[in-house]
Amino acid sequence: MSQYPNPGYDPAEIQLLRDECEEEGQNFVFCEDEEVDMNQSDELAHVQFVGKYKGQEVIYDAVISTLPLYHSSLVYEQALGQVTKLYPKYLPPEERGPSYKMNPKDEEEAEEMLLEIMDAIEEEEDIKVKEAIEIEPSFDYGVGVEVYLNVETITEEVIERFVKQFNDGTLKLDPTLYSFKSAEEE
Repeated sequence: MSQYPNPGYDPAEIQLLRDECEEEGQNFVFCEDEEVDMNQSDELAHVQFVGKYKGQEVIYDAVISTLPLYHSSLVYEQALGQVTKLYPKYLPPEERGPSYKMNPKDEEEAEEMLLEIMDAIEEEEDIKVKEAIEIEPSFDYGVGVEVYLNVETITEEVIERFVKQFNDGTLKLDPTLYSFKSAEEE
């Protein structure tokens, strides 16, 4: 049994990441992630960096996203919850398996309703978000972190600045609550 809660606490793993960061000339490295296509999204990044957690050096496994993306995902989740109450057989495309079957007319109605509910939620500004960091210490590898920043895009400069301020203890999150509208509405 390892003396570390997971491999992300192991000094040898930490040194490997530190070396990789140095090789890249940055204080973080991008992670290969099937769910996050780095070429497709400038609103989301999956990175790892070395930092301290409760006084101990660890690897942070971080997903950093923009506030508008975070907001739209919460709007989608809330609208989907309302739609599935009315259409219990409805599954969003990303959750459908080969055995998924639904009456095409009902499916079309459910998808139209989903869009209408999302529009209504955005119009009423029912959901508001602010910059935040969620830390998950019991993670598979190191310490998991979800970060929501009020920026238009997640660039290398944004990540570099975040990691530096996070590690220096100088990070100041904006407490202002924001609501966003989809780009399609413009």
